[in-house]
Amino acid sequence: MTQQEGFWQALDDLVANSEIVIDRPRGSRHPRYEEMIYPYDYGYLQGTRAADGDGIDVWVGTQQARQMTGLIVCVDALVRDSEIKILVGCTHEEMEQILAQHNSGLQVGMLIERG
Repeated sequence: MTQQEGFWQALDDLVANSEIVIDRPRGSRHPRYEEMIYPYDYGYLQGTRAADGDGIDVWVGTQQARQMTGLIVCVDALVRDSEIKILVGCTHEEMEQILAQHNSGLQVGMLIERG
C-alpha cells in the first residue's frame, strides 16, 4: 500500500467507524453569518477532534454511498487556523460548489479529490 493509499484508507476507516452528526442541514443558515446558506448537509464526526477542538467537519452530498470522495483544506485568516472538511458522497460538481462556499469570505480552501 502506498502512503497516499494509506492516507485515504485511514480517513475511510474514520468515517466508517464514526457517526455523522448533521447539525446544519441543507438549506439552513449559518448561526452567526445569516447570509451563508448551506448547499448540502454539514456536520461532524462524533467522537473525533479537529484543530478547533470540535469534531472533524463533514459535508454530505447527494450520492447514496457513504464513501469519502475528497477533502477541503481550509485556512481562516480571521481566526488564524486551518482545518480539513471531509466530503462524503459528493459528486465533482457538489465538491466544486462546496469549495466555492469556503472561498467566498475570509476563509480560503483547496479541494483534494480522491483519485
